[in-house]
Amino acid sequence: MLKYTLQRILYMLLVLFIITLMCFVLIRMLPQTVLPAGDPHTAIVEARREALGYNKPYLVQFGIFMKNVLTKFDWGVSEVLYFGQDVLTVFLDKLPATVIVNLYSIIFTIPIGIGLGVFAALKKNTWIDYLISTLTMVVISVPSFVYAFVIQYVFCYKLQWFPFLMKSGTDWFSPSMIWSMIPAVMSLGFGVIAGFTRTTRAELTEVLTSEFMLLARTKGLTKAQATIRHALRNCFVVIVPSIFGEFVGILGGSLIIERIFSIPGVGSLTINAINGQDYPMFMLTTVFYTAVGLAAGLVVDISYGFIDPRIRMGSKK
Repeated sequence: MLKYTLQRILYMLLVLFIITLMCFVLIRMLPQTVLPAGDPHTAIVEARREALGYNKPYLVQFGIFMKNVLTKFDWGVSEVLYFGQDVLTVFLDKLPATVIVNLYSIIFTIPIGIGLGVFAALKKNTWIDYLISTLTMVVISVPSFVYAFVIQYVFCYKLQWFPFLMKSGTDWFSPSMIWSMIPAVMSLGFGVIAGFTRTTRAELTEVLTSEFMLLARTKGLTKAQATIRHALRNCFVVIVPSIFGEFVGILGGSLIIERIFSIPGVGSLTINAINGQDYPMFMLTTVFYTAVGLAAGLVVDISYGFIDPRIRMGSKK
């Protein structure tokens, strides 16, 4: 496992390096943002451009960029959105909103999805199973931003239970803030619930028809006891690693959701950086999403070995 883990980490870093290089070169090939005359921060941005070698070949610029990131963790200054401010400072100010909203989505939706999947598997080939399976496929097929508009129309406009937009401020755990997050959490959560319902139902259905389950029943265990002690344990070998990967799926999908509900997070920052051609800011957010995605894939792969001893034993051969 140690050798496999080190190899996966090296591959992850290599892929991250290649993607960073590609994004950097493509961004530097675009026209530079015209700086406003007379602004006191213009001199700061021009000095940073000179230090970063904007007039030098792309590979030299990339070398300077990587040196600053690795030695100083310096990602540059904003050239449009937060003119003259350090992009890392702005990014860290926006990160809590994204993390909190996605964390609430995971906490509340994953148990519901797993519960519905277990219920559908236990009611296999009944009208309940058919209903849950049909609804699951329908929900998975619809993008999350469609649910956002439906939720805003029904719960925010017609019923007026929730505000249209997320409450401003940094009191993340106050009742009013949590209440304002519910529409966004619901929009992100529908797809998660459907995904885990489908995965859990498929895995548990297969396990329940295995021979060792028949053996457990012949030894005197009831269906509920056999399901809890043996079936769910084997089923969670696949489900638990999926939880890690699902976090990245929500994080990537929140780009549009954050914009719809005015969540002051990384997703909105990324879209604003693209629209405003703030290249240093876009570079940081792009590397962030790439790194999180690669890291989550690494965690999912490694977690299989720790959860299922058979995989660990197989890796030693």
